[in-house]
Parts: sequence; structure tokens; C-alpha cells
Amino acid sequence: MKKHIAILGSTGSIGVQALNVVRNHSDLFEVEVLTAHSNYEKLIQQAIEFKPNTVVITNKNYYSKVQEALSSYDIKVFAGDKSMVDVMEMSDIDMVLTAVVGFAGLRPTLRAIEYGKTIALANKETMVVAGKLVTDLAAKKNVPILPVDSEHSAIFQSLTGETFNPIERIFLTASGGPFLGRKTDDLRNVTVSDALKHPNWVMGKKVTIDSATLMNKGLEVIEAKWLFNVKPEQIEVVVHPQSIVHSLVEFKDGSIKAQLGLPSMELPIQYAFSYPMRLSSMLPKFEFINYPQLSFLQPDRDTFRCLDLAYKAINKGGNMSCIMNAANEIAVQSFIDEKISFLDIPVMINDMMDKGFFISEPTLDDLMETDFEIRMKSQQWIDNKHN
Repeated sequence: MKKHIAILGSTGSIGVQALNVVRNHSDLFEVEVLTAHSNYEKLIQQAIEFKPNTVVITNKNYYSKVQEALSSYDIKVFAGDKSMVDVMEMSDIDMVLTAVVGFAGLRPTLRAIEYGKTIALANKETMVVAGKLVTDLAAKKNVPILPVDSEHSAIFQSLTGETFNPIERIFLTASGGPFLGRKTDDLRNVTVSDALKHPNWVMGKKVTIDSATLMNKGLEVIEAKWLFNVKPEQIEVVVHPQSIVHSLVEFKDGSIKAQLGLPSMELPIQYAFSYPMRLSSMLPKFEFINYPQLSFLQPDRDTFRCLDLAYKAINKGGNMSCIMNAANEIAVQSFIDEKISFLDIPVMINDMMDKGFFISEPTLDDLMETDFEIRMKSQQWIDNKHN
């Protein structure tokens, strides 16, 4: 029996690599749903190749182009964010890969869990914003959440067979991004192009900028807390420039397990798709002789302040991580649009965290309202900076 998969965000980096996995194992996996936001041309190409039951273009401006291009195929075409949420109810979907960027991944993930779909989670913001809601619903519905982020997949793999051994510490490894070793004065005039030159990973713009600020690692700290039911103080970040050790778990006896491999998102995607089995792969194999030294460093938290902002958010609890995430999404896009500087990013996020209305036990509606409010205030912050 083939596993029928919905890929949310199929035209992004994760989505494209997920389709590679399907292409290489077409005897095991079949695409049921593809969604994209604005890259309608790539969505059309993917739909023609993989022939899903349904495609969704969430930017309604491109609906007619997708509809026309696929009119001769037996493929249903829908448009809008609500459609992406609603198609999660389709009975033929076995697994949902949530690879959309940002807060937009939350509602379709919750709907998929509500309808019993296994989640392959590549959208860390879902757990950052609403970790308690998501994990509570997954437990209620007995739905597995299989991490796709390389770090969380490494932790998940390291925990296999350790059911009765409590975690002492989790070590999340960070490459350090393109500005490893730089100090604050060195970052005053960095450009978007500079920040997008990640030394090891090929990722989308938002994730790459988050990696440069270390916010990506902060988001992963929060995600790890919810995925693995640990306290924030049990999660440590270490900089590992080679990106070979993807993360480590220490148990109470002092033993440490780690997952290693060359930087590639196809491996954790494939593992989530095939879990608990491991499939063959055409990816390049790691050769120890090519890496005579693997190094580990403390993160520079004074220069890269976003990491501490994430710890501040998770320790505060409530909707604070939602406030932080909304501010970060606006800050990163504003930096990409060259409206603010690289060093403005943590300043704006911190201001929003100090000024946002705190709710200790937020509902989904509270989180939706928080996200909307902070995006508005963040935009005002940027507008005031230019006045």
C-alpha cells in the first residue's frame, strides 16, 4: 500500500526535496495534495508530473492560471488559505508534510491532526506559536508528529529505543551561519546578499536569515521543548561549523547519542516519510577522512541576541512565543525588503515582546489575535523608524 502524502509548500526548498524523495521511491509514496503560495508556474509543473488529486494556490490572484493549465488533467484546483486548511479533511491523505513558512502553517496542521493525519513537521513556527495546543491535540487524537528539521530529526533518531531512559540534556547544533565570528560592529552594514550566503545549507530566504541571526536556533529550542517534553534549561545550543553532527542527546548516565551525516534535508524528510523503516538513498555518503576535525563552540549571545529572546519567550510562556514569532516574521521580511538593518531585527523583536499584550493561557483565537496585533505594531515600528 502506497502512503498518500499532502505537501504543504511544495515549491519551496523542503517541498522540492520532498518530491525528490517521492520520485526516488514512487513505489512507496504518492502525492495526494500539493500547495503553494505564489509560485504558480512551479506548482503547475509539479502537478503535471506527480498528478495529485488536488492542488491549492493560496494566492488567489493566480487561481485562473493554475486552473487553466491543469484543466485537461484530472486534478482539482482550489485557491486561498482556507482551502489549504479545508483539504486537510480529505480521507485519502495519510501524511501531511507541513513545509509552508511561518505562522501560515498552524491552522492546516491543526486541521490535519483533528482528522487523524500523521504530521511530518518542517514548519517549526507551528510549535513555537502553539506548542501546547498542537501537542495536546495530537495526544488526544493519537497522531504522531515526526520532526523533519535536521536537528529535531537527529534528536528523534537518537531517542529511538530509549523509551525508559529520561533525557538529561539536548544539544542543538548550529552552523553559526554566514557571520560566525563576527562582532556587532562588523554587522552594521551587512546586506541581504551577505546574510543569504549560508556556508552549509540551501534553504529559503526566511530560514536563511533566521540562521544568520541565530533566531532559527531559538525557534528550534522552543520546538524541541514541545516535541520532546523537556524544560528549556535542558536544551543547550552549541555552534558546530561543519554541520555534520545534527544534534545530540545526553542521558542520565552521561551517555550521549548523536546523528551524523552530510548536510541534506532529503535524509530527514525521507526518514519521516518511511518511519520506522529506513530506505536506500542516492545521497552522497559521509567519509570521516574528509572531516579530520569536528569542532564545537559556544554561541556568541551578545552579538546574536535572538537566541536569548527565544529563551526569554519560552520561559515566560503563554502567548510570548507567538509575539516573538510574529515580530520576527515582519522583521526578517523588512530586512529582506531593505527597510531595516540586520541589527534592527533583535531590537524590534525585543520591543514587541515588551509591549505585546501577554496572555498566560491562550486559546487558538487568542493566538490568531496576537499574531495580527503584533504584525500591525511591528509595521508601525518600521514606519516610525523612517519618519
